[in-house]
Amino acid sequence: MATTEDKPTNKENTSSWKDSIYNPRTGELLGRTASSWGLILLFYLVFYCFLAGMFALTMWVMLLTLDDYVPKYRDRVPNPGLVIRPNSLDISFNKSDPLKYSQYVKHLESFLQSYNETEQEKNEDCTQGEYFLQDDTEEMTKKACRFKRASLSLCSGLSDTNFGYSEGKPCVLLKMNRIIGLMPRGNPYISCTIKKDNPVQMHYFPREGGIDKMYFPYYGKKAHGSYVQPLVAVKLLLNKEDYNKELTVECKVEGSDLSNNDERDKFLGRVTFRIKVVE
Repeated sequence: MATTEDKPTNKENTSSWKDSIYNPRTGELLGRTASSWGLILLFYLVFYCFLAGMFALTMWVMLLTLDDYVPKYRDRVPNPGLVIRPNSLDISFNKSDPLKYSQYVKHLESFLQSYNETEQEKNEDCTQGEYFLQDDTEEMTKKACRFKRASLSLCSGLSDTNFGYSEGKPCVLLKMNRIIGLMPRGNPYISCTIKKDNPVQMHYFPREGGIDKMYFPYYGKKAHGSYVQPLVAVKLLLNKEDYNKELTVECKVEGSDLSNNDERDKFLGRVTFRIKVVE
């Protein structure tokens, strides 16, 4: 039980604790007067405004060094990768069931929309076998060479809207990734092999799987807005012996100085996918 002598001590402790937050006698809040708080807030306001101004200035100076049309640094990817459409590395379907292969057909048809005649008629008929150089032109917007969808023949989706999937002889489309300024030496073409004892016949479109030089160089997305990558279609002429088996197909870019055997990057100049057709 507290004595009468302890009560004043408790009151003094409570008053001291309250005064540390707000002292009504001096008008201090958390040990500082209003003018002291005002000076501190003013200091931090000026300090952070200065930091924001420095950040904005450095960003503005950095943006002055950038080009809207050409990336400043583009030495990390000297060789293009190779990709396929439909966008799957495991293609499996039943040729007798349209529902099983409709996803691949729809993807190919959607992908080829930008290669339609109505889209490509605004591009140029270029000279085959020659680079389409436009470095000497003052205009920043570059012209693009026309790629005719009909050049894919049986894999164009024009004569066979199922791209061969309904007959068990599917088509796949291959393209190289875009790299600004790339001009491959030689005559690049796509070559595919299937890892099995008995070889499987393939048809390439355009002829011999060639990639014409006229589609190089690429000048960037903003400068080359209507550009489309050249395609190579491969029609796999599978037979009954090949059905109900998972086949591994490897396609490479050959005939040029482009790398296709880097073990650190399995997609550099090549692509490997699996296909299985069920009767």
